[in-house]
Amino acid sequence: MSARPTLLAIALSCASALAAGAQDVKVDADLFGGLEARPIGPAAMSGRISSLDVVPGDKLTVYVGSAAGGVFKSVDGGLTFKPVSDRHAMAIGALRVDPKDPKTVWIGTGEPWVRNSVSGGDGVYKSTDGGDNWTRVGLEHTERIARIEVSPQSSDTVFVCALGHLFDDHPDRGVYRTKDGGKTWEKTLSVADDTGCADLVVDPQDGRIVYAAMWQFRRSADFFTSGGPKSGLFKSTDGGSTWREITKGLPEGDLGRIAIAVSPVRPAVVYATVEAKTSGFYRSDDLGESWTLQSQASVAGNRPFYFSHLVADPKHLDRVYKGGTFMAVTDDAGRTWSTVGGSYHPDVHAIWIHPANPETLLIGTDGGLYHSWNRGNRWLFVGTLPLSQFYHVSYDMAFPYNVYGGMQDNSSWWGPTRKGGGILNKHWDSLLGGDGFWVLVDPKDEDVVYAEYQGGNVFRIDKRTGEMKDIKPSPRKGEPRFRFNWNAPMHLSPTTGALYFGAQMLFRTKDRGESWERLSGDLTTNDPKKQRQKQSGGLTLDNSTAENHTTIYTIAESPKDADVIWVGTDDGNLQVTRDGGKTWTNVAPNVPDVPKGTWVSEVEASPHDAGTAFATFDGHWNGDTRPWVFRTTDYGKTWTSLVTPELKGFAHVVRQDLVNPELLFLGTDTGLFVSLDGGRAWAAFTAGLPLTPVHDLQIHPREGDLIVGTHGRGIFILDDLTPLRALTPAMLNADAALLPSRAGIRLIPGSLLSGGDQNGDNEFVGRSVGEVAWITYYLKKRHIVGDLRVEVYDPAGKLLSTIPGGKRRGLNRVEWSMRPHPPKFAPGAGIIFAGGAFFGPRAPEGEYTVKLIRNKDVYESKVRLVPDPRVSYPEADRKLQQETVWKLFADVERLTYLVAEITHVRDQARAASATLKTGDARRRKLDALAASMEAQRVALVATQEGEGISGEEKLREELGVLYGNVNGNEGRPTQSQLDRREALLLELDAARARFEAEAKSVAALGLTRLSEEEWRKTAK
Repeated sequence: MSARPTLLAIALSCASALAAGAQDVKVDADLFGGLEARPIGPAAMSGRISSLDVVPGDKLTVYVGSAAGGVFKSVDGGLTFKPVSDRHAMAIGALRVDPKDPKTVWIGTGEPWVRNSVSGGDGVYKSTDGGDNWTRVGLEHTERIARIEVSPQSSDTVFVCALGHLFDDHPDRGVYRTKDGGKTWEKTLSVADDTGCADLVVDPQDGRIVYAAMWQFRRSADFFTSGGPKSGLFKSTDGGSTWREITKGLPEGDLGRIAIAVSPVRPAVVYATVEAKTSGFYRSDDLGESWTLQSQASVAGNRPFYFSHLVADPKHLDRVYKGGTFMAVTDDAGRTWSTVGGSYHPDVHAIWIHPANPETLLIGTDGGLYHSWNRGNRWLFVGTLPLSQFYHVSYDMAFPYNVYGGMQDNSSWWGPTRKGGGILNKHWDSLLGGDGFWVLVDPKDEDVVYAEYQGGNVFRIDKRTGEMKDIKPSPRKGEPRFRFNWNAPMHLSPTTGALYFGAQMLFRTKDRGESWERLSGDLTTNDPKKQRQKQSGGLTLDNSTAENHTTIYTIAESPKDADVIWVGTDDGNLQVTRDGGKTWTNVAPNVPDVPKGTWVSEVEASPHDAGTAFATFDGHWNGDTRPWVFRTTDYGKTWTSLVTPELKGFAHVVRQDLVNPELLFLGTDTGLFVSLDGGRAWAAFTAGLPLTPVHDLQIHPREGDLIVGTHGRGIFILDDLTPLRALTPAMLNADAALLPSRAGIRLIPGSLLSGGDQNGDNEFVGRSVGEVAWITYYLKKRHIVGDLRVEVYDPAGKLLSTIPGGKRRGLNRVEWSMRPHPPKFAPGAGIIFAGGAFFGPRAPEGEYTVKLIRNKDVYESKVRLVPDPRVSYPEADRKLQQETVWKLFADVERLTYLVAEITHVRDQARAASATLKTGDARRRKLDALAASMEAQRVALVATQEGEGISGEEKLREELGVLYGNVNGNEGRPTQSQLDRREALLLELDAARARFEAEAKSVAALGLTRLSEEEWRKTAK
């Protein structure tokens, strides 16, 4: 914390000059490229899979399209996955591998399962190298693509089923076709600007026969309508050139979403689920010309807007699978249905059946990917897909600190930000069920957590016992019903720790939810036209609280003045009180240009000034996907737009840095953006971070880390904002500069001799922070010619480490391990069974000099090492440990050099003896010397072969274990360890004396000694 006033002073003095002073420096994504965000997951619950396709073979090649996490690929049957589309639109609606060429893969972006929290896309992409590279080939404005099909006759003929815009009318929806592999497109089926293509299937034997389901639908912030007179089922018999609507046997009146499947066994048989006033499952035996109702079982009408995916079994004509809350199957063409059993997360959206072995299934759900080898009786969860969709993230003040958050359809969780060996799925714990949103840790007791699920259901949870208590405020007799947003806001007071909660009015509790006080009346527009949740859904009622409206959505209390509270609503009000809630002022009319009623997605009260706040507005609910970001410095009387051309995607969250007021972070639906000058200019941050939606950002007040909550790829940590806080105009215009970093913590590594986690490869491993101190520097231009390195010197001026430096333009970060190489051990038959023996001693706490060497230029700075805050060893004990481990380091190397000398003399003697005849007097002396040297060597190192564990212990093994054990603990060595070192030193001295006595004959026999300098040059 000692650097804080300095950095703040720098920021305040340089803020006004940053834009002008750095005009010749391009502030873009490359500037931040050396500060890579690290993913920590989790994948314990994975996330929503929207589509998948598989290439059968000896090992399945699996492509997975996620709701907002991009495309992942596996080449080992689904055991391990890697992301392959991180630099493109991340919401995947459709995915199809060319059946004739498995290297050609098509993806359609924009999720088609149109719940309230879905991301859009920007067209169709094509890969011709198995997903390594992608090219966008058109249809940029379709927003959502539900299906892609490749003609069985020609790989160049591809059909795209464009669902289109969710929140507004748009002409770019319908069925598109290309005949030249995506070079050009034609729209061959269009019904209306509010009616898109929901499903499309090509006859697997005759590419001229194509079926398309058209769907009239609309979602707004407060209502959803599925169905209308424009919905219908269409068929083409000329490869999509012309279409006609099919109605024979289908329900009369308005239709909703329709799903289609053609039987691979007999393509004349076509199946469909049809949403109608009474939804049903239908079968056609004449290529879709006429239809017969098979069943009106509830499976057919299970949330059709969200579950409309049918797959016909490749071997059994009457067997069909349908996605739903749970997957259903029929074996009699739809007359009866059963739920597929086994353990898997609900909400099935994607299904794949092995064409040669229908016992093998893959399903994609809201909770990830599952694999079955017995037709769904049992399932294997794929734990390598980190696709969690966080709405909000928070932290505690433990060390290392933990992060908390709520996820779409995957509850509320918490987990560590550091873990030896990486952060595994098992390190995450669930707190509360349902759709997870806010999770906040009580500042007075970190074992007490507040968490909620949809509709304002908030609980107080004790992590020690798991006990939960419902603390949701309820209306008293005669009061109107409270309206809670699906994602109702909570906020902890930065001054008192009180908890705020929002409905249409603002609540506050000072006793952990035992009682609530109201700080306002209705702060929304209270428009009854926007309070129709119970009627939402259209043909199929869908009342999940997702369209709850005219509610408070964001709350912020000023850290500088507890009486200043901000509230933003989902219907466009932006309210502020300066007297603790007695009076409120709606300042939304003061915000320029934003359309009236636009959702206020975030209010950020400045940590530096009570009158300053930031606000983001989200208009995508009305079809407006522009970013809206503003700042006020006068309590909302006037607002300044912070939008620049660099910003992309509608805005979710804005945060002001806790130290440098000019450093801002913005999360949009396309990623993370950073401003160094208070919002005058922005640059995308893409180092280690995919272009996934960023729904929340938090800055850890002690560590200075940026916690990034993405809605599609889990949580990322941008460690140590100190360098960003110090980027002044002078530094940006300098050719190079060393930047400050936070102190390096001599973190206790835990068990250095652990068996580790033997979980196999079917698990995502979040990246942890190693035993390192970071050194960050800036290069105005990429370093191309000559030397560039970082050197670290101890307080006495001794060079400790030389680190190769990154040469990229902008910020570069290198890691100093705080340890030299481990000591050189003499060759032996066994390993040294002590974890600390594999590492060098750590540099003691203190201040070290850092030099950036760039050809002839030298830049100098300091880095500080501090003890692990979790332990409190006395300074004298730490000092003794550090002195002892360095002495043992030297002892080990003394022994290693001695063994090397012995071996050197032995080998010379053997080689010289081999050139002489038997009986030669000199040969006898050489043989005797060689035997003596070997006897000395065997007395010092283990030589019994035992596959690494012979149990034999000599001086090498004992001294190595002692070094490793002392090196593995930061506290005072035990008296036994100190005494043992003294005893082993006597043995080492005696061994040296024996060698020296014998080595007197070396020169007389024409042999040489090995100098220590020579040994160090050749030793490994």
